Amino acid sequence: MRVAIAGAGNVGRSIARELIANGHQVLLIERDPNSIKPDTVPGAEWFQADACELQTLEETELENCDVSIAATGDDKANLVHSLLAKTEFGVPRTVGRVNHPGNEWMFDDVWGVDVAVSTPRIMSALVEEAVATGDLVRLFTFTKSTTNLSELRLPADSPHVGRQVRDLVMPAEAVLVSIIRDGVPVVPDPDAVLGADNELLFVVSQNAESKLAAMFTPEDPDQD
Repeated sequence: MRVAIAGAGNVGRSIARELIANGHQVLLIERDPNSIKPDTVPGAEWFQADACELQTLEETELENCDVSIAATGDDKANLVHSLLAKTEFGVPRTVGRVNHPGNEWMFDDVWGVDVAVSTPRIMSALVEEAVATGDLVRLFTFTKSTTNLSELRLPADSPHVGRQVRDLVMPAEAVLVSIIRDGVPVVPDPDAVLGADNELLFVVSQNAESKLAAMFTPEDPDQD
């Protein structure tokens, strides 16, 4: 797979190294000549250019890339690059880095973004996932949908502890896709038994999230 990355800062270079390690071809596009450092990403192709200019992108032959990643620290530049990559060069898959949460709403198909990656949102979700028990935590929202990947750590006082997966009566728009037990993913077959501190991964619509969260809330012993 050939991947273009707009922006060769710390984020862009880190992505490039990971992709090259996985056997992909990487083109790094960087405007600042001081950031052109081929020795930091061995195996990458480098191109000094403004990733938001049509003419320079033509020189990079962006149309031959399978994926284009806008990874600069400027949201405006990431949006413009994604739009050009999608509309002018027909890149099949575009990924846009969101630097400021207030701009996240713009990173959609109108601007040519297939997948928006918001660092603040991801970090927030990871923190919640690490400390929350019994709360449904949204980890990821699928592109062009209202469906999320959400996680819940089963509290020890949940009425579902010790019960089988077949006993779960979940909302129609929620699917249990995996159980993580002692750090190992387990297929949630009907006979699987739920244990305390098991991590449950769901694909769930936003409309069904509140119902799903409610069914795992421990019952209040003082409630009539």
